[in-house]
Amino acid sequence: YPLEGSDKKIIVATTRLETMLGDTAVAVHPEDDRYKHLHGKFAIHPFNNRRIPIITDAELVDMSFGTGAVKITPAHDPNDYEVGKRHNLEFITMLASDGSLNDNGAPFTGMMRYDARIAVEEALKEKGLYIGKEPNKMRLGLCSRSGDILEPMITPQWYVNCTDMAKRSTDAVRNGELKIIPADHEKTWFMWLDNIRDWCVSRQLWWGHQIPAWFATKKGESLEKNDMANNGRWVVARNESDALEKATKLLACPKEEVKLERDEDVLDTWFSSGLFPFSVMGWPDNTDDLKGFYPTSLLETGLDILFFWVARMVMMGLELTDTLPFHTVFLHAMVRDKEGRKMSKSLGNVIDPLEVIGGCSLESLQNRLDGGNLPEKEVARAKKNNDIEFPEGIPECGSDALRFGLLAYTVQGRDINLDVKRVVGYRMFCNKLWQATRFALKFVVDFQPSPTLIKDLTASGKMGPRDKYMLSRMMNAAEAVNNFLANYKFGDAQQAAYCFWMDDLCSNYLELVKPVVYNKSEENKDKRWAAQATLWLALESGLRMLHPMMPYVTEELWQRLPGRGSLGSEEPETIMLAPYPEPIEELKDSAAESAMADANEVIKACRSLRSSYNIKPKDLTEFYVKASGSFETSAANQTDDIATLGSASAVHVNPHESDIPDTVGTLIVNEQLTVLVNLKGLVDYKVEISRLQKTLKNTVGPLEQLRKKMCADSYEERVPEDLKKANAEKLEGLEKKKTEIEAAIADFERLAALEK
Repeated sequence: YPLEGSDKKIIVATTRLETMLGDTAVAVHPEDDRYKHLHGKFAIHPFNNRRIPIITDAELVDMSFGTGAVKITPAHDPNDYEVGKRHNLEFITMLASDGSLNDNGAPFTGMMRYDARIAVEEALKEKGLYIGKEPNKMRLGLCSRSGDILEPMITPQWYVNCTDMAKRSTDAVRNGELKIIPADHEKTWFMWLDNIRDWCVSRQLWWGHQIPAWFATKKGESLEKNDMANNGRWVVARNESDALEKATKLLACPKEEVKLERDEDVLDTWFSSGLFPFSVMGWPDNTDDLKGFYPTSLLETGLDILFFWVARMVMMGLELTDTLPFHTVFLHAMVRDKEGRKMSKSLGNVIDPLEVIGGCSLESLQNRLDGGNLPEKEVARAKKNNDIEFPEGIPECGSDALRFGLLAYTVQGRDINLDVKRVVGYRMFCNKLWQATRFALKFVVDFQPSPTLIKDLTASGKMGPRDKYMLSRMMNAAEAVNNFLANYKFGDAQQAAYCFWMDDLCSNYLELVKPVVYNKSEENKDKRWAAQATLWLALESGLRMLHPMMPYVTEELWQRLPGRGSLGSEEPETIMLAPYPEPIEELKDSAAESAMADANEVIKACRSLRSSYNIKPKDLTEFYVKASGSFETSAANQTDDIATLGSASAVHVNPHESDIPDTVGTLIVNEQLTVLVNLKGLVDYKVEISRLQKTLKNTVGPLEQLRKKMCADSYEERVPEDLKKANAEKLEGLEKKKTEIEAAIADFERLAALEK
């Protein structure tokens, strides 16, 4: 640009050369010494002689980029638009809606934008003002349908002043009337609404709610409706007859003289959606539905539309009904791929939930892409991703496993990085649930429950420690799941229900009652009935607990429980209508749970001893338990349970020393518990000693090499501290392993000598 009153020039760069016809300023950084002498001066436009002020703007200009001088076109660039508002510049629109240059683009008026770009370049060369051209990476806005490059322009639009509505919405959260869960999303709420701007609600689309605004003129009058000078001619009304009444008063003429033209624009989708909570109830009429069902209570939606939709509903509800549309907002996590990337067609990483539910071959996955409407490049990318992620296709998981898996992911926080393999893991849990329940049903096939079974059981006096433990765990699980659900901690609820089934019921109680139920003797009758009753209650309650998370498999299994259809008039026909499990305080038994925890420590020691001496599963063993404190009571009261889970032929609690044979292996658990196992006739000592000696040899070699390495003269000076620390830890581990192996060999040699 030539400088006013000088033969010097100021050089600027641009990627859209034709837009210089709408330039109204050149901006430089206030601290840039190269241009300080030009502050407040003017350049002259080479095509229309317009005076262009040279302004300073530290917010926009980067001194190190390009020439450090930036041309400003406020009407055709979003950043320049903000500069124009800050510096009160002229906004000159030089493009028409069809992409041609208008009269402000003279002398290139009528040319299409890209033709004009070439023409402007040639004209600058003729004037000696063209400096050069070089490649520059940039981001372009493209139309998703046509692929055309979008052109920023200033056009008349309809706006909503949101200042007061936004304040009421933030106040509602701050004073606790509106609760956002998780609470850390409140900062997003405040960030948007505390910095609210006027909301552009008009869209140039063919679908949507047409804006209820009419441009009013008198017959024979010709006015341009998009001219801002004629804004006063717009009337907004509920319908055309109301608009006619308003226009008549505005123009002060008879109705017959009024001509109305409705704006073709439609409302922003989020504006229409913002009306949803009350408009579907018949608003603005005060209908019975509106009175009965508005306001609602809970909104569950994605965190990505907290502002776009949730905030708009709250603002519109407060403004138009003076009532919050709901009191709680629960924001669920976003489902991403296992790498944490957002699922998108362009990345080719979209997972169709129906394909996870029903399963899908790799061929079907690829064929679906071919039959879609994705561009060829995106199809190729998606196929490559499928080849890597699903070489064998997607296994059938079922909707229960998918739902349960997604719930498990919610403990992560904001996002779900979905790995289909993990969903497959929960399909295995479905199988486990099915098999365990079907297996347990064999134990209660001859059992008839009653409508008051839980009361009958607790009043019978027939319950053993294991039964009291199971009912207590059931009550605690029900309490935990209810609390988690009430506080929207769905991942924790899933984990609590999962642990109840896998740990308390399947791994523990179901194994404990096997010998009890199998024993159909008369003297075991009461214990067997108590075990069957407890197991039936645990299965039935556990299925109801899981039902919201796994509706299909739980319904099927619940219907198969014995006694179904014979439990009285209040028995529900389906698990869907059954009450959700609630904890019964008097059935919580901390003493029974503590006793079972102690018994499990003994069982764990028994299993550890069997494993360390490689005792075959079919060989039952004789255990001797030296216990004091609570361990003594628990072990004495639950020897049957310890024998069942510890694979024992007998369990002796605190026997006389003379009754303990010499051929025992020992495990000291703690100062109150020691467990011994009689190994006579169960272990081939020569084989075990040979195995351990081989392991010892494989341990001593690396140990000596590491010692030699660490004793080298230059080790302390040359080896980094982190590696020295790692080597020291490795040395300690190898020395401990060597000591343990040597002790085991000595123990086997001692035992072998005793059996000779």
